[in-house]
Amino acid sequence: MDGRMTGGLDRPIRVVFFGGPYLQPSALRFAAMLDEHPEVDLVLGLCEAEGVGFGPRLRNLWRRRGLAAVPVFALDVAADLWRRFRRPREAIALRRHVTHALSRFVTVADVHAPAVLERVRAAAPDLGVIYGAPILKPELFGVPPLGTLGIHHGRVPQYRGKKTTFWEIYNGERVAGITIQRVNPGIDTGDVVRTGEVEIGRKSFSRVWHEVEDLGCTLYLDAVLDVKRGQASFVPQDSSLPRGPLYRQPKIADILRFWMRRWQS
Repeated sequence: MDGRMTGGLDRPIRVVFFGGPYLQPSALRFAAMLDEHPEVDLVLGLCEAEGVGFGPRLRNLWRRRGLAAVPVFALDVAADLWRRFRRPREAIALRRHVTHALSRFVTVADVHAPAVLERVRAAAPDLGVIYGAPILKPELFGVPPLGTLGIHHGRVPQYRGKKTTFWEIYNGERVAGITIQRVNPGIDTGDVVRTGEVEIGRKSFSRVWHEVEDLGCTLYLDAVLDVKRGQASFVPQDSSLPRGPLYRQPKIADILRFWMRRWQS
């Protein structure tokens, strides 16, 4: 049975944003969307990282991905430059909005440190949102009384874990999914709030990925507003569907095999 909220808030919903070691372009865009919306009050943003800028970002990628960090970082930079080249006015406007949103963000070494937990409580958020953050413990994601939402680029329960858009394309799926869920102690096992799909077809990986990100940001904001207005339905994941493996970061061999398949098809 659906878990539907009742009632709603007669004021902007107070949101705390949990981010990762660096904020990806889509995470920055989502933060700006929250900051701009009149029904949302972005009260605090937390990123667990050793610092900001090029150096910490590259070191983090290297630590997580090894040699695969080089093409991943290069693709991120190239995609960002391409977006700026294609839509310069939009990129400038986004940068302005992002700068304003980032004034509410702080970087911490340990997002679960007692002082950080106290800072979150002091911000008095109604709702938490996760975008690229490390796995949060219940003592943190349970602070907001309306819970914490997370975005997952993949269909559940078939595609859980990391980089599932890549694995959906790799496995020859027809669509790439997006899931907005209420976070619980499991990994991608929470009740579903919103879902969406992007057709894969003959599209390039970068196009599918950008479409997934764009639709994901829209669905995520809609889910936040659903909660604010008391209209959110929290639906348990469909137990009749096959539960897929917990996917991992693709290795260099996986990436090469993927591109060979795409080139030969």
